Amino acid sequence: MSRFIASVLYLCVALVGRLPWPWLWRTADWFARRNLAAGRRESRVTACNLRLAFPGLDEQERERLQHDVLHATARQALETLRLWSRPARDNLERLLVEVHGAAHLDRAIADRKGVIIAAPHFGNWELLNQWLAARTPLSILYAPPTSPVMDAFLQRVRADADRVTQVRAEAAGVRQLLRCLGTGGVVGILPDQQPRAGEGEFAPFFGVPALTMTLLGRLAQRSGATVLMAWCERLPGSGPGGAPRFALHIRPADRAVADPDPQRGVAALNAEVELIARRDPAQYQWTYKRYSLRPSGRGEDNPYWPECYR
Repeated sequence: MSRFIASVLYLCVALVGRLPWPWLWRTADWFARRNLAAGRRESRVTACNLRLAFPGLDEQERERLQHDVLHATARQALETLRLWSRPARDNLERLLVEVHGAAHLDRAIADRKGVIIAAPHFGNWELLNQWLAARTPLSILYAPPTSPVMDAFLQRVRADADRVTQVRAEAAGVRQLLRCLGTGGVVGILPDQQPRAGEGEFAPFFGVPALTMTLLGRLAQRSGATVLMAWCERLPGSGPGGAPRFALHIRPADRAVADPDPQRGVAALNAEVELIARRDPAQYQWTYKRYSLRPSGRGEDNPYWPECYR
């Protein structure tokens, strides 16, 4: 039943994906305006994150950034629906206008030591996934949704038996990733997802302690794989038909992300993600409760409670 409902959902997504780009933008902007006007949870989480991460901004500056974040988030969501319902080749030909640092990936693959792609929630990471899968077989680590329907839907929209393997974030999945890296394969990880309590270390992220995954560092240590940072950044202006324009970037990560000391490793990882997010803070996913778990013994409360849970 879950697969059937996911197939129906995919048909709905395909219909939305057929809308012209200007229509998609107007729809996304309408959702963003409604979100702001109604003070919905996504808007409140964004406001809380911006207060924590940018304490030096005055209230008007933070409100402008909150506006920009919610509009960029809504557009990213609708453009992703279109990406999922169109051939990857067409997406890449029409939307990706610049590629920087592809040689880093080519060299790392040629070394046959395995490659870990650390791709933060910045810009459009689904377009990045499609570019990577077009270039090399790819195993993607993901946190499965609690809904079986949504899990089946993700399997459907990212399905590519020859190029993409989706790996669940659990013990068996970690072993699968190590096997992939051991054969010189390429693994994609979103490094800025908050892990469960006890599965990470705290390190500053925009000056605020954030529980950060140690998994990426452990995989790099055990496999000897090369770690690359990658992101797909939205560019100003638009292409033919009002389509968005993107620049893809790849560069080597700081070697400290694989430091045997997990505290140093997560600090380096957060610093790398922060460098990318600061390129254009509006393109980063500030709608996520990144700081909900706090270091023990410091008396800090969950900053989102209770206003961001209603």
